[in-house]
Order: sequence, then structure tokens, then C-alpha cells
Amino acid sequence: MRKKIVAGNWKMNLTSEEALKLNTAIDTFVAKNEPKCEVIHFSPYIYLNEGINSVESIAIGAQNGYPEKNGAFTGEISMYQLKEIGVRNILIGHSERRQIFKETDAFLKSKVDAATNLDLTIFFCCGETISQRENGKHVATVITQLENSIFHLSEEQFKNVVIAYEPIWAIGTGKTASPAQANEMHQAIRAAIQKNYNAEIAKKTSIIYGGSCKPTNASELFHQSDIDGGLIGGASLKSEDFMSIISTYK
Repeated sequence: MRKKIVAGNWKMNLTSEEALKLNTAIDTFVAKNEPKCEVIHFSPYIYLNEGINSVESIAIGAQNGYPEKNGAFTGEISMYQLKEIGVRNILIGHSERRQIFKETDAFLKSKVDAATNLDLTIFFCCGETISQRENGKHVATVITQLENSIFHLSEEQFKNVVIAYEPIWAIGTGKTASPAQANEMHQAIRAAIQKNYNAEIAKKTSIIYGGSCKPTNASELFHQSDIDGGLIGGASLKSEDFMSIISTYK
């Protein structure tokens, strides 16, 4: 049975007070209701320490991290520093990092290696643009991202990887891949994992969906054969919405 995961990506949102309130609300909800899934908040750096020390039933993860241990990298925070304060989960490869900050497949590979060396669980994001989908290149695009940045890991190392499929055209746009479209991509990703590793690893790897996932469509998405949860953006900032999505796995 693959692990089911509902993760919230807060991006650059919430005040300190709002972050603490949301962490507390979701932690209390999960403790009380015991959903059949792991719940994670990927919060801004400045809220990580307080979040880690204030929750018991959910996990707190980092949205980013620099691969070097230390050095003259003004404004960056290393994965080593993140692990020191208790971070165990990290996002790598989100489309906003690729597009806005020009992070290449090669740089993402260095992040993957750093996170692996620290035994962090990697949530590796992949996805295609609308033009790539319309031109029939959506599967090839996503598989190439995986091949270039994460498929070099050993079988043992890959056990600490969760894949997050996020069609770029559906992130923050209100558009959502249909359940059939999303599941087709998850099946293609799982087939690629099997080809690169083996059937057992492919079967056990959690592949979650991101891209305008909300209370009104979470259930239909999560009940697809190869979708193992979601990486939630905007809906994760509202406790009632996020609780509703988590409740899909009650």
C-alpha cells in the first residue's frame, strides 16, 4: 500500500501569527480525526523552526534549500542548516523555482544529491506547459525532467522520493487537469520509474498531484488509481478548505 500524502505549499504567504494559527488548527484536526494520510506543511523559512516545535501530528517541510553546506551565498539557506532545525521534507523542482529563478535540471540534480546525502525526503516536482501538452510533448517533457535530475539515484536512495506532478498550466490558474488527464500522467511517471528501477519501486513510490486542487475536486482526483494525494497551493492557506481535502482520506 503506497503512502497517501496531503501537503500544503504555502509559498510566500501568511504572517507569523497566521502561520502559527494554521499549523495549530491543522495539527489539532489531524490528531483528532486520524486521516489515513500523512499531512505536511511546506512553509516559508522563517516559520519552520516555530512550526516544527509546535506540532505533533503533522510534518513541517521546506520549500527550498541551497545544496552547498556553507559559503559565500548571500541570502541562501543550506539544506544542512534546515536539517539542523529538524526539517525532514523538502520541495525540489517546483515550476516557480524553474521559471522565476531559472533553476536548471543540472542545478536541481545538485539539490537532489545534497538532500539525499542528508537523508531528507525529497518531493520532486515536475510538469509541462500548456504548449507542450497541446503539442503532445507532455509525457516526454516530464520524463526528461525526471531523467535529468533524479533518476540517477540508486534504488535505495529513491525510496526517499515522492514525485509531485504539477501541470504548469494548472498552477494558480484555476484550471485543473481532469482526473483522467492527471491519472494518465501519473501512470506514465510510474512506468518510467519501473523502467529506470523496477516494478516494486514503481509500485511503492507515492506520486501526488498539484495544480488547482481544491475541496470540490480533491475526492475525484485522489480516487484515481495512480494518484496518491496532493500538493495543495491556495486551498492549503484556508484551514477549512485544507481540512476538507485531508478528509478525503478519512
